[in-house]
Amino acid sequence: MKKIILIVMTLAILLSVATACRQNRSTATRNQDGLINIVTTIFPAYDFVRQIAGDRVNLTMLLSPGAESHSFEPSPRDIITIMSSDIFIYTGESEQWIERILLSMNTDEMTIFAMMNVVGLVRKEIVDEPCHECDDQDCAHDHGHEHSHDHGHGHGHGHSHGHGHAHGYGYAYGHAHSHGHEVHTCALFDEHVWTSPGNAILIVRAITELLSEADPNNAAFFQQNAAAYIKELQQLDAAFSEVVANAKRRTIVFADRFPFRHFVDAYSLTHYAAFTGCSTETEPSAGTVAFLINKIRTEQIPVVFHIELSNERMADAISAETGAKKRLLHSVHNVSRRDFEAGLGYLELMRRNVETLREALN
Repeated sequence: MKKIILIVMTLAILLSVATACRQNRSTATRNQDGLINIVTTIFPAYDFVRQIAGDRVNLTMLLSPGAESHSFEPSPRDIITIMSSDIFIYTGESEQWIERILLSMNTDEMTIFAMMNVVGLVRKEIVDEPCHECDDQDCAHDHGHEHSHDHGHGHGHGHSHGHGHAHGYGYAYGHAHSHGHEVHTCALFDEHVWTSPGNAILIVRAITELLSEADPNNAAFFQQNAAAYIKELQQLDAAFSEVVANAKRRTIVFADRFPFRHFVDAYSLTHYAAFTGCSTETEPSAGTVAFLINKIRTEQIPVVFHIELSNERMADAISAETGAKKRLLHSVHNVSRRDFEAGLGYLELMRRNVETLREALN
C-alpha cells in the first residue's frame, strides 16, 4: 500500500513527461513503424495478443516471467508504459492498483479493456470454519478448503469504470452456498477467467475487435489469425470435454491455491483445494491437510495437483501420505522465464493439462 501511495504521488512528476512521450510516440509510431502500442498486465492477455497480431503491434507485458502476480505493484516506469499505450489490457477487479492509477492519469487517448468484462463470472467462496451441525461427509472436518458450485450469470452490460474507451460486457451475480459456514472473499469474483477455453475464445474475439478498430490497415490480418487461433481453442475445449465425458470420476484435489473455478464450472467438475486462487497464505492448517488426505483416500483419487511457480511442499506431503501422484495443472497465469523464452503459450500449456486431467480422472 505504501508503495502504491508513493507511485501515485510520483505520477504528478511523471505526468508531464509521459504526456510529452505520448505525443512524440503517437507521431513516431504512425510515421516510422506504423505499429500500435499494446500493454498487458499478465501473460494470458499477452499471449492472446501475440497470437492475433504477431509482430504487427508493439507488445509489452508488465508482469515479469516467473514473478508472483498477486503481489505485483507497478514501478514508475510501468506507469509510463501504461500511459504510452494505445490499448491497455488487464484482468479486472482483482488488480485494484490499476483503478488507482487510471484515475490519476488522462486516458482519453487510450482504449482500456478488462478480460473479466466479456465473460460470465462466478463468485469466489472460501469456507473458514468447520460446520459442526452438518452431517454431510463433505462438510465434516472442513477447515479452510475451497469447495463450491455457485455460478455467475452474465447480463450483457457495458462496464467502463469511467476510464478512456473501455470495452466489454458481462456484469455477473453469483450465489454463495455456505452450508452454514462463514464466507468471505478476497475479491468479489474469480479473476482467472482465461482458464476456461470457452472464455478464452470470447476474450480473443474481443481483443481482435479492439485491434481491428485501432489499426484498420491490419484488420484483415488480425481477423485471419484470430479465426485460426479460435479453431485451435475450440479443439482444446473439445479435448477437455472428451476427457471428462469418458472419466471414471469428476473430482479433483488441489494441495495449493485454486485458480480454476472457471475451468471446473465449464466441465462440471467438483473440486477441493487448500486455498482460493488469490490467497496469500503459504501454509495450510492441519485440518485442511487432514481433510484433503481423507478425501483422496476415501474416493481413491489418483492425483493431487499443484499449480505453476508453487513451492509444492503441501502437494509433496499429501502425495507421500496418500500415494497419489503429484501433478502440475498449469493455470497459465504466468510462465517461467525458461518457458517464456521458449515461446510456450496458452495452447501448449493447456494441451499438457488435457493429458494431466485424463490421468487424474481415471
